[in-house]
Amino acid sequence: MLLHIPKVLDADTLAHCTALLKQADWTDGRVTAGSQAATVKNNLQLPETSPVALQLRAAVLEALSKNAQFFSAALPKRIYPPLFNRYGDQANSFGNHVDNAIRTHPSSAQHVRTDMSFTLFLNNPGDYEGGELIIEDGMGGRAVKLPAGDLILYPSYSVHRVEPVTRGARLACFTWLESMVREPQQRELLYELDMSIVALRGEQGDTGTAVRLTSCYHNLMRMWAMV
Repeated sequence: MLLHIPKVLDADTLAHCTALLKQADWTDGRVTAGSQAATVKNNLQLPETSPVALQLRAAVLEALSKNAQFFSAALPKRIYPPLFNRYGDQANSFGNHVDNAIRTHPSSAQHVRTDMSFTLFLNNPGDYEGGELIIEDGMGGRAVKLPAGDLILYPSYSVHRVEPVTRGARLACFTWLESMVREPQQRELLYELDMSIVALRGEQGDTGTAVRLTSCYHNLMRMWAMV
């Protein structure tokens, strides 16, 4: 499932992040790449422990905690602490790669199985040319380039790349998460059911049908969730 979630960051949070990014001290992005990805990765990242990265991470995690659509689609059990990257100038692309199956945080030593990945765009498409996130889906790939504050959620097993930025700079947050529901088809079914229940309740209120469907949703969660 590829899911575009709009306005994860509101205007005030986005302005706060923009101000912080102006203080960024970037380093080689290959520091978090696996052996294959490192051969095709050419971008910059914020060091994970930098004060700017810590403040940005807190803002992103707070916004995600309030986003019902993100929670419904991802059902996150663990989120690897979000990272931040820059594409532009000579460090401007990331070739085809697949994310590592397990990420281990260097300070906590906590393992995160990468079920899903996301990219949260931090500046607008008009600020740069190129920089599309291409996610291979068997149909030639989908190109993703979203407004600032919007997020794309996609399976970590997907082959993906970032096209070269030929003007300006592309700024984004990215990370991986382990879901409470491991199987992609089960997560997608639960998401579609949850969104249908939300729509039904909005149209008709808490009818008997809505209550029964809600019961089905939670019983499926009991069957499939690993917590």
